[in-house]
Amino acid sequence: MSSILRIRWVIAPKTAPRPLINCNRCNGLKAYHSSGKFRVNANGKRIDAWLIYRCVDCDNSRNFGILERCNRRDIAPALLQALASNDPALARRHAFDVVALRSRIGRVEEFSDVTVHKQGLDGKPENTATLDLQLGLEMPTALRLDRLLASELGISRSRLQAWEEKRLLVVGPDGAKALRKPPRAGMVIRIELVGESDREVIISAAGG
Repeated sequence: MSSILRIRWVIAPKTAPRPLINCNRCNGLKAYHSSGKFRVNANGKRIDAWLIYRCVDCDNSRNFGILERCNRRDIAPALLQALASNDPALARRHAFDVVALRSRIGRVEEFSDVTVHKQGLDGKPENTATLDLQLGLEMPTALRLDRLLASELGISRSRLQAWEEKRLLVVGPDGAKALRKPPRAGMVIRIELVGESDREVIISAAGG
């Protein structure tokens, strides 16, 4: 019987990154948040679309480009419908695209609050000697991997570091420096739990 318990964690950030913009109403640098609404403009066969952001203090609006002078026939009808109906999933995907925000604005405020959805894949908690955590990301997060593991497993980051030094914790495929960086989709964290007095507590916290 296998002694490896495999659990999938899907990490979903709670708060979208917020671009920092000079607000002409507040007369200063302010954070803007996604309104979840799109603006679509049709000029003949050309389509422009923006995601509308608003100042957190005065509600002043700022548009971030999604489509620019695109020919209508080159745009999937489903995408046009999603833009016209302010599809929440599409708005969320663009709101969490921190790379695009940085390319347009430069300064972006990021947040580390997340929800972790846990699903057992293989193995039984009572037989576990080794824990395999397989990571998926709904959206990128700024939260460091060591902080994520410490929070979800209920242990200290110093203990994680000690496990790593003893090769009781291995992060694949990224290796030793991965704990100090945000998690990536496809990562697998293997933790050897033989001899740990709180093994059952850790397994339960992991989702086993």
